[in-house]
Amino acid sequence: MKRLALVAVLAATCGGGAGPATSSGGGGGGGGGGGGSGTPSIVWQDEFDGPSGATFDHTKWTADTGGSGFGNQELEYYTTSTQNVALDGNGHLVITASVDSGHTCWYGPCRYSSARLKTQGLFARAYGRFEARIKIPRGQGMWPAWWMLGANIESAGWPQCGEIDIMENIGREPGIVHGTAHGPGYSGANGIGAPFILPQGAFADDFHVFAVSWQPNSITWTVDSLVYNRLTPANLPNGTQWVFSQPFFLLLNVAVGGSWPGAPDATTTFPQQMVVDYVRVYSEP
Repeated sequence: MKRLALVAVLAATCGGGAGPATSSGGGGGGGGGGGGSGTPSIVWQDEFDGPSGATFDHTKWTADTGGSGFGNQELEYYTTSTQNVALDGNGHLVITASVDSGHTCWYGPCRYSSARLKTQGLFARAYGRFEARIKIPRGQGMWPAWWMLGANIESAGWPQCGEIDIMENIGREPGIVHGTAHGPGYSGANGIGAPFILPQGAFADDFHVFAVSWQPNSITWTVDSLVYNRLTPANLPNGTQWVFSQPFFLLLNVAVGGSWPGAPDATTTFPQQMVVDYVRVYSEP
C-alpha cells in the first residue's frame, strides 16, 4: 500500500509513497500467472471458516490499530472490533469501514473506523504464489489493499525492506486496480507498477482473484489469472537494489481517504466492506 516516505513510524507499521506508480512496461492481457512442472502445494492459507460475528484467527493474523494516518494522511482509525473486522459465517472475512466518532485521529475526532490485518511475526515467506479472492468496497475515498512487506522492516526500515502491492484500488477508479513494487530508489509515487482495467463494470460488483507469482528474479501480477505486470531486476532504475530476495509478510486493509484517493465526498455511502473469500500461499509460483 503506497505510503509517504517521510513518516518515522514506518519502521513499526510500514508505509510507502502516495499517488499512482509509473509503469514497468509489463502490462497487458495474457495467460495465467501460475504454473510450474508439478502441482504447487499450499504452504499457508486462511479460508475464514467460522461462525458469523467471530473475530479473525489470531494464530494467523495480528493487526495495526490507531489513527496516525499511517504515512498517507488517511482518515480512518484502525480497530480490532468485530464491528470493523469479523467472519460472516459463510466462509468470508469482512473488513468494514464505517462512520466513527469515538476515537481521536491525527486531525482531531476521527470520522471513520476500519481494520488492517497483517501476518507480521506469524508468517512470512519468500517466493511462491500469493493469492486472495476479494470483493472490494466502492466509493470516492475508499482505498482497499492486499499487499506484502519485507519481514526485516523493523531493522531495515521502509522502503529498504521492500513492498509488493498485489492489489490496490482507489474509489474514483472503480474499474481499475494497481499492482506495484516499492524499494530504495523506486518508492512512493515512483514505485514500479501497472494498472489492470476491467473491460466493463466495477471491481466492487463481484469477487476477483488477485495474485502475484514471485520467483528469485521476477514478480508477476495477475487478476483472474490474466497477467498484466511483470517486474525483473532489469526494470529497476539504474543504481537501485532488488530487495525481493527475503521473506515478506501479508497485509489486508481498507483505508479511508488519504493523499492518493482523496477524502470521501457526498456520493460515498457507509458502511463499505471488503469481503475476502480466502488467502492462499502456494509453494510454487
